[in-house]
Amino acid sequence: MIDRRTFGKVFGAGAAAASLGGWPTRSSGPAPADAPGTGMPADPLTASAGGQALFGPLKQIRAGVLNVGCVDLGPADGPAVILLHGWPYDIHSYEKAAPLLAAQGYRVIVPYLRGYGTTRFLSEHTFRNAQQSVIALDIIALMDALKIEKAILGGYDWGSRTADIIAALWPQRCKALVSVAGYLITNRAANKLPLPPKAEWAWWYQYYFATERGVLGLEKNRRELAELVWKFNSPTWNFDKAAFDRTAAAFDNPDYVSIVVFNYRWRLSLVKGEPQYDDIERRLAQGPAIARPAITLDGEVDPFTPAGNGSLYRNKFTGRYAHRTLKGIGHNVPQEAPEAFAQAIVDVDRF
Repeated sequence: MIDRRTFGKVFGAGAAAASLGGWPTRSSGPAPADAPGTGMPADPLTASAGGQALFGPLKQIRAGVLNVGCVDLGPADGPAVILLHGWPYDIHSYEKAAPLLAAQGYRVIVPYLRGYGTTRFLSEHTFRNAQQSVIALDIIALMDALKIEKAILGGYDWGSRTADIIAALWPQRCKALVSVAGYLITNRAANKLPLPPKAEWAWWYQYYFATERGVLGLEKNRRELAELVWKFNSPTWNFDKAAFDRTAAAFDNPDYVSIVVFNYRWRLSLVKGEPQYDDIERRLAQGPAIARPAITLDGEVDPFTPAGNGSLYRNKFTGRYAHRTLKGIGHNVPQEAPEAFAQAIVDVDRF
């Protein structure tokens, strides 16, 4: 079990680096320059005012059509865990949960999704697609590049959807699954049907992004918009400015706006995906069941998913299964409740 003593060892004052077996630190100073000839940041690292590493360092891994920025913590030969973020968030959602897992002997990979942080397209000519299947294929390509045959997958928001897709269509790559809000694979035909007004209101930004005004608004006000969404999505989470700023830096990616807008427009059938992914999307539209061991988590005050026993999606999980509702927790579960999220990873591994 991950108890408070373990949590304190990892995050106690001045103990973070020692608890993680010599986690690198960097003194404060100018941001690193791009690596020569690559256009990629040269091993950037988020640091506190005192220079202590908070989450990093980053690796840049060529995988598929991307150069993926990711954190890689824990022993290289440990059981692999891949943790996936959502919008408008980034890898820092796992800045506490990932070290907890690394301290338990797991190798923890936390990648920036396409359009976020230091992840970049290898070619300026690659279509900036963000339909659900390509994001899942990005993660499979990253696993291939890292020579990870199978991993425990965990995620929330876009990350849950991506992990669910891999578990459903490529179960040989998924040892087990922790999915916040359960089964999030998109059915675009079903998405054409209206929700109750209160639920539609919670999704205001996807309709905003359906307009050119919304595109300009996201471009101009990406940080202000994200902070507004954070407060709405997690009404009990008292995040500080430093925590928000660490994540908001990920929105400076040159492809951020195009990826976010495409993703939400695609879900509403306002844009088409690429034809080479049509067969995968047809399979996903059928709502394939997930047979891998799974734990689903609901935040009690998440405005998008009614808290309860997971009955809304229970029949989509046909393997060994458990559901947990986290009291007083909102949408960004791994950052709001890192101990509970990390414990779910450990527990599902034991399934």
